[in-house]
Amino acid sequence: MTDQPAITVDGHTIPLLGFGTWNLEPADARKMVAEALRIGYRHIDTAWIYKNEAAVGDGIRDAIAAGHVKREDIWLTTKIWVAHFHRADLLKQAKESAEALGFTPDLLLLHWPKPEPSFEETLGALNEALEQGFTKSIGLSNFPSFDFARAQTLSKAKLVTNQVEYHPYLKLTSLIATAKELGSSITAWSPLAQGNIATDPTLIEIGKAHGKSAGQVTLRWLIQQNIIAIPRTSKVSRAEESFDIFDFELSAEEMDRIHALARPDGRLGDWLDKAFQWDEEWA
Repeated sequence: MTDQPAITVDGHTIPLLGFGTWNLEPADARKMVAEALRIGYRHIDTAWIYKNEAAVGDGIRDAIAAGHVKREDIWLTTKIWVAHFHRADLLKQAKESAEALGFTPDLLLLHWPKPEPSFEETLGALNEALEQGFTKSIGLSNFPSFDFARAQTLSKAKLVTNQVEYHPYLKLTSLIATAKELGSSITAWSPLAQGNIATDPTLIEIGKAHGKSAGQVTLRWLIQQNIIAIPRTSKVSRAEESFDIFDFELSAEEMDRIHALARPDGRLGDWLDKAFQWDEEWA
């Protein structure tokens, strides 16, 4: 699929650097997806709840028409919203998402864990969506370790990733270990901590040693862990900057310094249902 750094999970090759579209209005999503693919990104992430799936599909078609990419070279992810977790609703949304995109997504995720309907019903329906051809693989988003592992026991197909918030201010040791044990992967949303990394003295100092920005250092730190990162921006120049991370490598000491930035209050976006609990990394 790509000559960029990638991770292979259950036979699927997933580029480690992707482009996210959360909070992008349709016009911006179409433009930025096309630009991202022109720049060289080969992994695009969206979701039903972002209300831009059709625009993302248009952006992909624009890039294909311009000769920048072929469909088979793109990894495309979307997500089932929590209001659609009953079997019939999930299958209906899976079909509608594929139709809105105009492409069968490579990966379909459950957006957040919910206690009702049961995991058995929802995971069963997600597997049905795969079997019916509405997606090429399935996975999760925002599942703590215990629920990640439980979901895999209930899924006939491999859950190829768990997409969660991850950046230098969060400690994700348990979840990363769980993904490894399950033969799965972790995808980082808000990998740049919603811009907070830009002024971090440690990241700036490390960046100066490599002629890179704090953001580039952060993305490099993620992909050197074999973590998939999906930064989002509405600026072409920023997308170009984020893609320019394949010509340097962080030392083990630099990696450790970045890991040391994690703190108990580092989480920026928490919409986890109260029936679930994040891993107690600081206990």
